[in-house]
Amino acid sequence: MKPPEPRGFIVRRLPDSRAMSRATAKFIETELLAKPDLLFCASAGATPTGTYENLAHVYSRNPAPFRKLRVLQIDEWGGLPEGHPASCRTDLMTKLVGPLNIDASRFQGFRSERNGEKECSRINRWLAANGPVDVCLLGLGLNGHIAMNEPADEFNPQAHVSKLSRTSLTHGMLRDVRKKPRFGLTLGLADILRSRRIVLVVSGGSKRAVLAQLLTRRVTGSLPASFLWLHSDVTLFCDRDALP
Repeated sequence: MKPPEPRGFIVRRLPDSRAMSRATAKFIETELLAKPDLLFCASAGATPTGTYENLAHVYSRNPAPFRKLRVLQIDEWGGLPEGHPASCRTDLMTKLVGPLNIDASRFQGFRSERNGEKECSRINRWLAANGPVDVCLLGLGLNGHIAMNEPADEFNPQAHVSKLSRTSLTHGMLRDVRKKPRFGLTLGLADILRSRRIVLVVSGGSKRAVLAQLLTRRVTGSLPASFLWLHSDVTLFCDRDALP
């Protein structure tokens, strides 16, 4: 099955988060059926949880299409010890990698406890050899960040050590972390924009204001997600509560 041609920036409005998660999972499943060795760039956190649960349900009924799926972790809280419950890696292992039975050879992610600069260089080498990403799944930060690319006047295009904003340090994943991360590890905007297809999921009333900013179509460093307007194939899945 040949994937459809690029379509620009498509907005899909769903009645609630459950419907949004089902639609997003179906999108990814369709892409996987078209390309069995799909490289899927995955985000951690609450918003994609329902999508991963739906994919796990599909896998439980028919695991065959998932046997060659590759997963790349998009970002990580820097400095957290290996296996920390708040780490993005732990979140993805629990919700996606484990349920889909993705072995170590098909998963690549940041190691938060290691030297940040060296770890980003390692990811850059891996992506150069194994990329580009086929489907990149993104969430939308309250300040407009994507992955850990924070609002700024200039951006590092590749995987890099990111200075975390105060907004990011209030992220729900860090609620119970007494010693907050010192930095972030993240793919760069160029890595994201080189993806064949991008999926953006936005849910809940807390995201309504920033989504309204994004939908003005103004591309600005103060809203990193606005750079998605420069990509040829973005699908935004949002629920009614997030709609401006």
